[in-house]
Amino acid sequence: MSILQNLKQKINPLKTDSYDYYLPQNLIAKHPANPLDSAKLLVYNRIEDKIYHDVFSNVLKYIPKNTEIILNDTKVIKARVYGHKSSGGKIELLINRPLQNHRFSVYIKGRVRVDSILEFDNKLSAKVIELLSDGSRVVEFYHDNRSIDFSRLIEILDSIGHTPLPPYINRDDTKDDEELYQSIFAKKNGAVAAPTASLHFTPELFDNLKTEYNISYITLHVGAGTFKSVESDNILEHKMHSEYYEIPSKTKSILDSNSKILAIGTTVTRTIEYYDRVKKENGECDLFLNPSNLPQRVDYLLTNFHLPKSTLIMLVSSFIGQHKTMQIYQEAIKNQYRFFSYGDAMLII
Repeated sequence: MSILQNLKQKINPLKTDSYDYYLPQNLIAKHPANPLDSAKLLVYNRIEDKIYHDVFSNVLKYIPKNTEIILNDTKVIKARVYGHKSSGGKIELLINRPLQNHRFSVYIKGRVRVDSILEFDNKLSAKVIELLSDGSRVVEFYHDNRSIDFSRLIEILDSIGHTPLPPYINRDDTKDDEELYQSIFAKKNGAVAAPTASLHFTPELFDNLKTEYNISYITLHVGAGTFKSVESDNILEHKMHSEYYEIPSKTKSILDSNSKILAIGTTVTRTIEYYDRVKKENGECDLFLNPSNLPQRVDYLLTNFHLPKSTLIMLVSSFIGQHKTMQIYQEAIKNQYRFFSYGDAMLII
């Protein structure tokens, strides 16, 4: 293949390699900004085709007036637990999501077989029911040898579980992460990853937001699949993970109106756009937004800076195109923005 052909392939918005970039390790945020709203903010105005650099505490001055603000009120559970097999080997288990009949989708570090028994603190145990081809496992949880449901499991995890920090943070969770890796409006238990665009809001800034704009919520329980990179050469061949969502009646009325909408985060964006297509107020969202599947209802987006080759950077590209997205990411790297879950923010208006 000639260099010219290779360059053409690289800028093909349907090619996964077109969303790759080099990120210096020191720009991966290991901790959030302190205070939270002192994070950097990159604003891209599409009409002006202009980039502004600011801090997150000034975000309200960029949001157009008469805009509806929609947030995700999911709550991150202590989804990571450490234990051992009944045979003695150590294991690490990450809950992904509840399934039917008191079964759960999980990821397990450590070799297990069907019928393996895993033991944890506080008399919690799990039985492996199925090994799936995507690397996940199906288990049933027991407390004191009695089968338990999701609500009881969360109660136990509150005492023995760990905050499920993303793998790229590459450190053990601390007591501070229980608060910091959680939005200040988190309400409904079920996420194993935070809707990170929401993590920048302090109580004071959030009060100011509610004073100037109408606030509504959706719930989408973010699963571990959010960190999975696209492995197929063509992005359209990627099988998107699904996550459970709910849209309350107040939010539904906004989505059914002609109001301008700012989605706080990619999870909100996907939920709104999925609803716009199927008109279901709850269910499983598996929508993959990308340059060949553009947003139809969301007008503006607030988000963080995402992993290379991820569905999330492709979602950003659905708003502004692959070329502009990569141009902005290089601008952010040049200006020492901090990336990923605990990193800085980007507003597209």
